[in-house]
Amino acid sequence: MSKNYPIQNDDETWREKLTDEQYRVLRQSGTEAPGTGELLHEERDGLYRCAGCNNELFVAGTKFDSGCGWPSFYQAVRPEAVELIDDHSHNMVRTEVRCANCGSHLGHVFPDGFGTPTGDRYCMNSVALSFEADAAPTEQAPPSNTSVFDQ
Repeated sequence: MSKNYPIQNDDETWREKLTDEQYRVLRQSGTEAPGTGELLHEERDGLYRCAGCNNELFVAGTKFDSGCGWPSFYQAVRPEAVELIDDHSHNMVRTEVRCANCGSHLGHVFPDGFGTPTGDRYCMNSVALSFEADAAPTEQAPPSNTSVFDQ
C-alpha cells in the first residue's frame, strides 16, 4: 500500500473479514471476471460502500452503463473518499482507485466516460463494493463537470 490508512488491519484480520474473492480483489489488486458482478445491473437508488471498511464511495445517481462489464460511476461521493494511484502493471498505464480509508483496491478510473458530466469512468469490481438501497451519503460533493484527470 502507498500510505498509512485510517483503518489498518493485519493480513489475518483481512482474511477473516473478507471472502476469498474479496480478499483477492481488495487486498491483492485482483479483478473479477467481466459481466459476473452482482452489482453490475443494480439500478435502485442508494449508496455504494467499500466492502472492506464500509467507507462511502459512490451514489447510485452517478452510476451508468458503460458496457465494460463492471459497475461504472462518473464521480466519487467525495474526492477524498478514494485514492488515485498511477498503475503501470500488466504493461499498461492506468489509474488505480483505492479506498482512502483502508487502502483496498476497488478498480480503475479511465477518461473515457463519454456522455457523462465528468467524462470519467470509475470501473469498479462488484466484490469490492457493498450496496445500501435508499441510503444517502453523510455528505456529497456537488455535481462536477471536471474530470479527475484535469485536476
